[in-house]
Amino acid sequence: MVNAFGALTRGLTTRRLAQNSGFVSRGLEEFFEKGQRLPEKMDPTGRAWAASELRQKSWEDLQKLWYVILKERNVLASQAEECRRLSVPSQFFSNKARIIKCKKSMARIKTVLNERQVAWKKSQEEALEQAKEQSKKIAASKKPSAPKPSAKAAAKDTKVPASETTVPA
Repeated sequence: MVNAFGALTRGLTTRRLAQNSGFVSRGLEEFFEKGQRLPEKMDPTGRAWAASELRQKSWEDLQKLWYVILKERNVLASQAEECRRLSVPSQFFSNKARIIKCKKSMARIKTVLNERQVAWKKSQEEALEQAKEQSKKIAASKKPSAPKPSAKAAAKDTKVPASETTVPA
């Protein structure tokens, strides 16, 4: 019975063989760093992303970076839970600095995206105002204006006072 069950489940795995590169992590294995519940040594890590660096990235790059950092936070949360479950003292294994870097980077990504959204809304409002101004100018130029009187018609219509019509002798 066990052999039959093993034969049935042999093809079911959370790993997939990649081309020329061994195994690729999939599923729950991605929640653990290097496939270990708790790493044996602490690897050096980088710094949090600066907002000025993030402003130079495209929308797609920011979205990819968000999910990479989110995955890192999930790995760190899994490690923290394993430490709690195994009663590992916090001074022996702590990733608080990495968690803080992840949170700062995610907050900065949100800030950059919010800045872009505000700038986009402002440009939309300005474009709408410019369109309204142009439509007013076009409407004003299409209105028929009263024709200007010619010089002869203006001379006929002007009344000359009686004192000026008399010729001195």
